[in-house]
Amino acid sequence: MKRIPLHYQILAGIAAGAAAGIALPEFAGAFKTAGELFVRALKMLVVPLIISSLVSGVTSNSAPGGAGRIGLKAALYYLVTSLLALSTGLFLVNIIRPGDGVSIPIPAETAGVQAAEIGNTLKSIIPENIFNAMSGSDMLGIIVFTLMFAFFITKLHDEKRKLLSSFFTAVFEVMMKMTIAVIRFAPVGVMGIVAGVVADQSGSPEGLAKLAAGLGLFALTVLAGLAVHFFVTLPAFLLIAAGVNPLRHYRAMSSVLLTAFSTSSSNATLPLTIEAVEKNSGVSNRIAGLTLPLGATVNMDGTGLYELVVAGFAAQLLGIELTIFQQLVMVVTALFASIGTAGIPMASYAAMAVVFTAVGLPIEAMLVVMPIDRPLDMLRTSVNVLSDTVGAVVIAKSEKEKLKY
Repeated sequence: MKRIPLHYQILAGIAAGAAAGIALPEFAGAFKTAGELFVRALKMLVVPLIISSLVSGVTSNSAPGGAGRIGLKAALYYLVTSLLALSTGLFLVNIIRPGDGVSIPIPAETAGVQAAEIGNTLKSIIPENIFNAMSGSDMLGIIVFTLMFAFFITKLHDEKRKLLSSFFTAVFEVMMKMTIAVIRFAPVGVMGIVAGVVADQSGSPEGLAKLAAGLGLFALTVLAGLAVHFFVTLPAFLLIAAGVNPLRHYRAMSSVLLTAFSTSSSNATLPLTIEAVEKNSGVSNRIAGLTLPLGATVNMDGTGLYELVVAGFAAQLLGIELTIFQQLVMVVTALFASIGTAGIPMASYAAMAVVFTAVGLPIEAMLVVMPIDRPLDMLRTSVNVLSDTVGAVVIAKSEKEKLKY
């Protein structure tokens, strides 16, 4: 019997949760418990996922010689385009403010969320005790320690370096399997959260209407950000950095973009992406074979943009004013968290949990956007994959390769 796609299961969970919240508001507590269990499972994955993904990413891409040079160029390209995408999302969510005038029940722990002091946050970058940082989900401290640890692994002799690299790669693969397993329970978790929210708002149809309107404006904010990156930022890279006509590149990548859109998976699209970049653009396998698999793992422009818009939207829903410094912390955290985002549908919620944790936002709030996540997931995956192909072309040009356009 054919398995029902996960996004349809989630939509069914949302519908069931809304119906249960309206018909059985007296059971709101029981519904919330189901949602809380799902959120706790996501929180459980955050620290080991970010550690294993960062170490694996750094240690497995430290090849010497030409590959190292190409890898360095790819890393620089991914850094710049990701920062531009994140900045675009953050700018738009602050300008449009889709969550203003909308409210959702605030979890008890949110009452303690306050603006972070710059001094304290800078101190937390270097944790006194890494195990305390892990138990307290001090994400900046964890990320800095992990990057240092991974860097010095690359300085070991071959035998020990390969041993540790293989170990953390295996741990990362285990964590991804656990993440996928937890995501399988998303329909039940979402049903519980939606039922709880609807039950709390059941006496106020106005509140539900405002929440629906807020979600619509949120979706438009995400669409605007993705459009800027898709039609302005990436074409600018093609024109300025590679001297390539963007229209010709987009036409050459049309089948890839349609596949990415329909599957919501950069990993599933990867074989077609490599073939199109090599055959239609003329990029050598030496470059495409290194940059595209790497990009499908770490280059998540659309996903990063989406995560920051969700975080800004959630803060507005909860009436929390994030300071400029907190928003910068979100940018840095989202940049590194994207390395641990699998190229499969729904996996961005694990990375999003890292961003929320970094600034003290309750993870429950990010699940509010699940009713409209699927179409946005399709669009942001297309942006992710397009950015990978642009990177391959830009790097090929920098290596003096002759392209087909």
